[in-house]
Amino acid sequence: MEYAGVGGVLVLALNVWAIVAIIGSDITTGRKVLWTLLVLVFPIIGFVIWLVAGPRASQRSV
Repeated sequence: MEYAGVGGVLVLALNVWAIVAIIGSDITTGRKVLWTLLVLVFPIIGFVIWLVAGPRASQRSV
């Protein structure tokens, strides 16, 4: 599948956001790797699955 133009930039930005959120979550390292691979291998479907069922970022109190 090919992504070009604004759609490609949007997919890239959403995937980067998802990966940063995955790395910042409180799950184990193994699960972080699996979620990251899912988002990288299947950019659109992986992002949607992560958005629905993925780990949430840790909430730090200030």
